Amino acid sequence: MPPSLTSLADDALIALDNLGDRAASLVNPAIRLGVTGLSRSGKTVFISSLVHNLLHGGRLPLFEPMQSGRIAKVRLEEQPDDAVPRFQYEDHIRSLVSDRLWPDSTRAISELRITLQYQSASGWNRMFSAGRLSIDIVDYPGEWLLDLPLLAQDYRSFSEATVALASSGIRAELSRDWLALSSLVDTDAPADEMQARRLATAFADYLKACKADERSLSTLPPGRFLMPGDLDGSPALTFAPLPNLPVTKAPKGSLRAMMERRYEAYKSVVVKPFFREHFARLDRQIVLVDALQAINRGPEAVTDLERALSDVLACFRPGQNSILSSILGRRIDRVLVAATKADHLHHESHDRLEALTRRLVDRAIERIGMAGAGIDVMALASVRATREATVRRDGYTLPVIVGTPMAGETINGERFDGNRKTAIFPGDLPEDPEVIFQSLDRPAKEHPLPDVNVVRFRPPELDETGGGITLSVPHIRLDRAMQFLFGDRLA
Repeated sequence: MPPSLTSLADDALIALDNLGDRAASLVNPAIRLGVTGLSRSGKTVFISSLVHNLLHGGRLPLFEPMQSGRIAKVRLEEQPDDAVPRFQYEDHIRSLVSDRLWPDSTRAISELRITLQYQSASGWNRMFSAGRLSIDIVDYPGEWLLDLPLLAQDYRSFSEATVALASSGIRAELSRDWLALSSLVDTDAPADEMQARRLATAFADYLKACKADERSLSTLPPGRFLMPGDLDGSPALTFAPLPNLPVTKAPKGSLRAMMERRYEAYKSVVVKPFFREHFARLDRQIVLVDALQAINRGPEAVTDLERALSDVLACFRPGQNSILSSILGRRIDRVLVAATKADHLHHESHDRLEALTRRLVDRAIERIGMAGAGIDVMALASVRATREATVRRDGYTLPVIVGTPMAGETINGERFDGNRKTAIFPGDLPEDPEVIFQSLDRPAKEHPLPDVNVVRFRPPELDETGGGITLSVPHIRLDRAMQFLFGDRLA
């Protein structure tokens, strides 16, 4: 994070927090893993599956410590931060395994500690290491991450950027009511609370329309406008960007002065505490993205996802930690960008989904001028809800996926009840992701995006062993994600 985003006082508090974490790690080695995602990408499902597979000895061939038998014991423990809500793993896994329902989306920050006892692969390390690692999983909404760039923007810059984006493409239609209302405002007139509320409500409605499933846009700060929580109705959430702001200083007591003050309050009350108390203490990070949903919604959704990834990656400081940097300015030394819902595609397209996501990330890194060290990309399914099969049609063998569509899901005019399985052809992604990016700069009729069937399937029905023990949650490449995120700390 650029130094300009934090004050000297913030830096001092961050250093104290990191010093405390470092001292605690001398007694109990631990890493803090941040988990976030954009637009229903499956954060809760990822954490639940990761923990379930570790606790139940899941099939994790690419997670070397488990595959080699060096993991002796895995257990949940009390989290170190008493003021942070606990991630309710037991409730979420019950929804997935017993009820076969997807758990609710992340609405606020939560935390869970899982501790692994292991035998080091090195005889030298076994002499000096306790063979114990605690992973503190910090789950937070992606909208909060997209708020961090606001720390470097004043109200004028924020307004200009937000209005310009809202006036482009499909957003121009969605923002019509808010921009029309804003255009009638005299920014230097005396502040009026009811007018501020109308503007804030219209702006929030615009953001909600952008996030709706049928559009699936990703760049939507300020994030708390979409999930206000206990700040609902507070002055810190009762503001909106204004177009055509004068270059002069806002008159005292004016609407513009009120909006500027409340925007700064939002940064002080919402964004800075999150950055200082949580984000600045992370060691590793995974960012989950639903690239398939963006492709299914069209070029603007893909472009917006790329823009959001640029903003997200600009927040990180990938690089190796030293003891001094861990105390004074902790660095996230590994960032994983993971495209979820790979089980919605045939395995032949898994590598293509990964290549597409890597291209999104590469373009984002190029846009912000950041080196790619410490960043990896993969496609995965935290919970595999489908299996693969083939069908014969018109003399051809077609690859299909088989699963149980959610109740109310409609496929080819047929409405499903949530109990009956079906097979669908999921569509193909192109071998070369450049085909998709060429489409983004041209009319959709000339270069349409690939047709990918995005069907909501229920979680799988798990088999039981002879002893009645439920097997671990099936997945795709979750083990590979584990190896990248913390496998090196178990060497």
